[in-house]
Amino acid sequence: MDKETFLKIIHKKLIVSCQALENEPLHGSEIMAKMAQAAKEGGAVAIRSNSAKDVAAIKKKTALPVIGLVKRDYENSAVFITATLKEVKELLEVDPDVIALDATIRERPNGETLEQLVSYIHKYSNTLVMADIGTVKDAEYAVSCGADLLSTTLSGYTADSPKLDGPDFDLVEILCKTMKIPVIAEGRINTPHDAKKMLELGAWSVVVGSAITRPQLITKSFVEGIEK
Repeated sequence: MDKETFLKIIHKKLIVSCQALENEPLHGSEIMAKMAQAAKEGGAVAIRSNSAKDVAAIKKKTALPVIGLVKRDYENSAVFITATLKEVKELLEVDPDVIALDATIRERPNGETLEQLVSYIHKYSNTLVMADIGTVKDAEYAVSCGADLLSTTLSGYTADSPKLDGPDFDLVEILCKTMKIPVIAEGRINTPHDAKKMLELGAWSVVVGSAITRPQLITKSFVEGIEK
């Protein structure tokens, strides 16, 4: 899918993140594919997914555009979202429409650079690059490296980004006013009101994950609310 078509599909619409790590009850490609199908039936126009296996299953089940990533820990780096060329190659095997990767200014594993990974993806595929960032500096760096889209996924999860209970509205507003590529709002967006506000601030589209697809966290929020 070309960039113009993808951006048209997601513009001012909802993307749902369907992810479950190995230690979570819903882990498994078949389960995630069904979750993605449920999201599609609810109106999601694209899916964000972790692992090549899940990406392939979701593409087959839903036929929606898929943003793929691979979460993997490395001892010598805090970067874990599509951190190295190894993860990029795994994803390219299943042809996601977009690859999301950590685009922070932090040092990557194996001495690789963000620019190298972006260049590789663009050279060997038609896949777009979504840059997961936490700060304005990260965003500037990602744009300079050739990213196609920005996502505020990592705001609150890096040492130099603010720790907030809710979404980082300020970061989204600043990026929408200053960056020349589309900004996707993501991170702790827990209500339809949050999502709508992000779009009003200028976000190209919105990614919602835990509030829709992680029932253990949704249940926990109800339990904590009741017990207060």
